[in-house]
Amino acid sequence: MDSNTLSEFRHTAYSCFTRAADALMNVADALLTETRARSLAELSLSPFFERRWPSLYEAFEDAQIDRNALQKLFAHYAPLPAEGERLILGGDASSILRVQSPTARDRTYVHASNLPEGCPPVRPGWQFSELAVLPAETSSWVYVLDNRRIQSSATQGEVMIAQLQESVARVMRRFLFLGDGYYGNETFRLGTAEIACDVLVRFAKNRVLYREPEPLTGPRKRGRPKEHGAPFKLKDPATYGPPDQCFEGLDPAGQHIEVRCWHYLHFRKARKHPLTLIQVMRAGAADTKRDPKVSWFLFWGQDLPAPQEIPVLYARRYHLEHAYRTAKQNLLWETPRLRTPEQFERWTDVVSLVRNELFVARDLQTAQR
Repeated sequence: MDSNTLSEFRHTAYSCFTRAADALMNVADALLTETRARSLAELSLSPFFERRWPSLYEAFEDAQIDRNALQKLFAHYAPLPAEGERLILGGDASSILRVQSPTARDRTYVHASNLPEGCPPVRPGWQFSELAVLPAETSSWVYVLDNRRIQSSATQGEVMIAQLQESVARVMRRFLFLGDGYYGNETFRLGTAEIACDVLVRFAKNRVLYREPEPLTGPRKRGRPKEHGAPFKLKDPATYGPPDQCFEGLDPAGQHIEVRCWHYLHFRKARKHPLTLIQVMRAGAADTKRDPKVSWFLFWGQDLPAPQEIPVLYARRYHLEHAYRTAKQNLLWETPRLRTPEQFERWTDVVSLVRNELFVARDLQTAQR
C-alpha cells in the first residue's frame, strides 16, 4: 500500500458518513493517534479533534452512516491471497456487557468470559457478529469485512448467514469460512447450503451424524425407503468404521498428530446436505478444555483441504481473539457508555474503520514495540 491508497481509503470513508461526517472523522483520527486515551473524554483532547468535547457524544446521537457503502469500501480494500491460495475468512461473536444499564434498549443475556467458577457465563449486554479476513501468521492484524449487532429478534447463526451471503457478492471469489462450535449444527448447514463458500467449523464431541442408507437389493419392500443409514456416534468409537482419508505425522511444533476424515455424512434434519466429519488427535496436547487431545470438525463445500493442512488452517480462527483484545483494550471498543444500541453501532463502525485504516497504512510505518 502507498500513501495515495491510504488517501483514497480515507476520502471514500468520509463519503460514507452522511451526517456529522466531520465529527466522526475527527473521532476516528483521534482514535488513530491518541494511544494513551482511555475514554471518549480523553479522545476529545486530541489535536485532531477540532470540536468541543460535548460534540463527540452528539456525533453518535445525530450521525448517519451508510453501512452498505462502508461495507463495500471494506471489501474493496480487503487483502487478497496470492495466486493459487484461498481466501480465509473467520467469524465469531463478541459481547459488550451492560450490566449496570437497565434502561439500555434491546439488551439480551450474552456470553461473559473470565467469571468465577460456578457462575452462569452470561450477563446482560449487546452482542456483535464479526466477519473478517484472517492473516496466515499469528497476529491481531485481521481485516474487518462486517461487524454488526445481533438484535434480540435474531440469532448469532442467522446474522452470520446474512453476512456470508453479502460477502460472497462483495469479495467476488470463493472463500473458506472458519467458525467455532456454535456454527456446527443443522440450522447453519441448511442456511449456508446456497452460499458459494466452503465452511470448516468445530463440532461437539457428543453429537450424532448419519451415513447414507444402504442401497436396496432384491425386491423392493413395502413402505417408505430409509432416509438415514447407520448412525455415527462421536461418543461410541464402535460406530466409526474405517476413515475415508487419513494422515499421520508431525505438526509444526514437532508433536505427533493424526487426522481422520469420513465423507458423506449428514444431519438428521439436513438429509440432502452431505458433509465431511474430521477427527484431529494431537499427542502433545494438555487434554484440557482449551487444549483437547481429540477435536472434531465439520466441512462442507467444494474444496476440502488436505488432512495435514486442516489443524494449521483452523488455528487461524484464533486470530480473532487477538483482534478482539486489541479492539477492546487499545481502541476502546467497549468503553463508551452510549445510551442506545444505534449509537453503539455507529461507534462500532468507527472502530472497524480505524482497524482497517491501520491495516491499510501499516506498510507506511515501522512497528515500534
